[in-house]
Amino acid sequence: MAPSPKRIRIVVGAVQLDAELKDTKTAEQLYAMLPYKAPVHAWGEEFYCHLPGVTDYRETATTKVRIGDIAYWGVGRVLAIFFGRTPMSVGDDPVPADRVNVIGRVLGDATVLRHALGASTICLDRIEE
Repeated sequence: MAPSPKRIRIVVGAVQLDAELKDTKTAEQLYAMLPYKAPVHAWGEEFYCHLPGVTDYRETATTKVRIGDIAYWGVGRVLAIFFGRTPMSVGDDPVPADRVNVIGRVLGDATVLRHALGASTICLDRIEE
């Protein structure tokens, strides 16, 4: 029997969402360092924060992401959460500025993060099963 996916809670401003992490080394390192609080920045409809101490193993490196994807960009040591169009988007889908390692997915409607635009911090925490 496979272990159940690890879950995390994401809080940006007044918006709270849960997410599931993939079974990857990069996702494991993120989970191990939680709880974590940092300044949050927006790039279009993508929130990102600096995430030191995580290795990007490039297990899922891609430039194709969907709304709700959570990714790690190893070059900048940045965690990104996609909830809509980015400045690189041509259509409705988000497009990262560079290849990212998709490490998880928001559970539910990630577009509610639009209500948190202008927030100054992001908090990430484990959801203990």
